[in-house]
Amino acid sequence: MTFAIIETGGKQYKVASGQKIKIEKLENAAGDSVKFDKVLLREEGEAVEIGTPHIPGAVVEAKIIKQGRHDKVIVFKYSSKTRYKKKKGHRQPFTEVEIVSIN
Repeated sequence: MTFAIIETGGKQYKVASGQKIKIEKLENAAGDSVKFDKVLLREEGEAVEIGTPHIPGAVVEAKIIKQGRHDKVIVFKYSSKTRYKKKKGHRQPFTEVEIVSIN
């Protein structure tokens, strides 16, 4: 089984062909194809290739399935004895992609 570790949106993801993952929001529309060229590690069977920091010429191709937002996270700040409390909600946007190929 072939897998790779890619970097996008300041985070690293371990991906394999056919896998669906949610990553930080990309500006492309649903149905578009995306190429990730920041490949940190690639494994094909027993052969492991490690980049310093990236592997030159390595590309992971993906297809955007949908754009969305995660569930709401409540941020609550409270300080006792001072009548201080703040309640705030946050929904992080994401892009769901399906990995097509690892080259």
